[in-house]
Amino acid sequence: MKRPFLEQLQDRVLVADGAMGTLLYSYGVDHCNEELNLSHPEDVLRVHEQYIAAGAEVIQTNTYAANYVKLARYGLQEQVKAINTAAVKLAKQAAGDEVYVLGTFGGLRGIKQDIPLDEIKRSFREQLYIFLMEGVDALLLETYYDFEELKAVVQIAKAECELPIIAEVSMHEVGVLQNGYSLAQAFEELEAAGADVIGVNCRMGPFHMLSALKQVPIPNKALLSVYPNASLPQVEEGRYSYAEEFHYFAEIAEELRQQGVHLIGGCCGTTPGHIQAIAETLGDRTPISTKQITAKKSDPQIEQVSAESPLLQKVRKETTILVELDPPKHLNTDRFYEGIQALHEAGADALTLADNPLASPRVGNDAVAAIIKERYDATPLVHLTCRDRNLIGLQSHLMGLHELGVQDLLAITGDPAKIGDFPGAASVYDLSSLELIELIKQNNRGLSFSGKSLERPTRFSVGAAFNPNYRHMDASIKRLEKKVAAGADYFITQPVFGIDQLHALAEAAKQVDKPFFVGIMPLLSSRNAEFLHHEVPGIRLPEVTRQRMREAGEDPATALEVGMTITKELLEEAVKLFNGIYLITPFLRYELSLELIDFIKTRNKEESYDQLHI
Repeated sequence: MKRPFLEQLQDRVLVADGAMGTLLYSYGVDHCNEELNLSHPEDVLRVHEQYIAAGAEVIQTNTYAANYVKLARYGLQEQVKAINTAAVKLAKQAAGDEVYVLGTFGGLRGIKQDIPLDEIKRSFREQLYIFLMEGVDALLLETYYDFEELKAVVQIAKAECELPIIAEVSMHEVGVLQNGYSLAQAFEELEAAGADVIGVNCRMGPFHMLSALKQVPIPNKALLSVYPNASLPQVEEGRYSYAEEFHYFAEIAEELRQQGVHLIGGCCGTTPGHIQAIAETLGDRTPISTKQITAKKSDPQIEQVSAESPLLQKVRKETTILVELDPPKHLNTDRFYEGIQALHEAGADALTLADNPLASPRVGNDAVAAIIKERYDATPLVHLTCRDRNLIGLQSHLMGLHELGVQDLLAITGDPAKIGDFPGAASVYDLSSLELIELIKQNNRGLSFSGKSLERPTRFSVGAAFNPNYRHMDASIKRLEKKVAAGADYFITQPVFGIDQLHALAEAAKQVDKPFFVGIMPLLSSRNAEFLHHEVPGIRLPEVTRQRMREAGEDPATALEVGMTITKELLEEAVKLFNGIYLITPFLRYELSLELIDFIKTRNKEESYDQLHI
């Protein structure tokens, strides 16, 4: 009869199993691994039995992604109970009376952080109660990149049961979590939250995990665990594979024991061969109780500075004008730069540079931003979409923009690639616009996405988009509040074409204490108005505006005159309600924006004169 799990682990270093998915993949399985508990139980049982035969004294259930959220991706969300129940029975069948069975939960938040914590908690509880009913020996919480999520589920497990809790974080960088915590700091908080075993798994091979654990003291009460990957993966013809350096893996296992580890297993790429090498090589199973810490070289102290750009400071106090002038789709850029110079000289406070709008490639706005800063001493406001760059590209792009001296950004999702000129291109969307705002703010604290120090903080003021044209303003306001919570400093709106829309927008803006730049776009013709209304996502024109443009007739000069009259009427009202004005220049017709800048400035001068003579 086996002893209680924690008692055994306290006295003896135990060898755990390795990766489940790696072996199932080698069997030709390339879909939901957890569903195999029902459809191919013999394959899952075979994996468990292979690890036990290799020397594993602890195995985990095939339930890493057997939660409501992840199973929903396969339409299996209603089978949570059946899949988890079958998984525990299979593991216990293989384990018999000698091997311990861990009920496994996988983290839900990875790169994307947009899964609400309440949803995570509900999903976790559903899986937890199944494990409690089926009788596992302990709980394993593995591959948690988001520390808030891990602490939350540890606290739930501690409150709901008396089973031992193993809580393992995953690191992007050696010794550092995604939120910037050191591994030692994270372990301290997990121990305080009630975890009985604390450790690391996934993402890194044994060498880097060993390096990280050398910086960690032995916990006061909790025990340490480690489940390294086999190595960094190799990619050959689109297939991932891992080196089978079994003895290397096993030799480092002894060094891990010297760092105070009580439980050693394997994660991605590990096989029964790795586990057998550990079991055969790890001669001394006595846990150590003292060790010497290897001091980590301290990161340079980052001095926090104000990230408020001059543009943001100005719009808080007085009328501030943005003008959008989209970078060209071609390399004949003369007229574009003529427009930049003219708009800057006319008094535009910043020139906004779209990021391949409508998913059509244009001259890169980062290059354009650098040119207009250097050549014209103008202020660029650079749009940044989530569509075109993966997380690596976004982080690199942000560092590059910082080096160029760009301070003002607009974080947006970006139109799907399929609507643009290159319909075969892929939309990336590693992050949502909310998560991009959070990343920019994390960079302002001097931390990259991985939690690693940038050694200097960025100084971005970050804007967010707001669409006042949706029918249900309440839903738009909720989205607005989420962007404020993520760190948005100001908002730039889609174009508004009616006085009533302006007032509705002003009421919505009262819900948050942030500046707004209200979008104003001149109409060129009735056809232009109808195209915007019917074919451009997120834009709606009032019927009265469309009717006025229809009545203007087909003559281009007359139609433009009516369009500019409508625009000036809107501006007359907009400057009473907002400090921020965002002029959207159609088709590089920058002379229209010049006229509107002059209109705003003349009106402000006249108002100031009238106030002086009251």
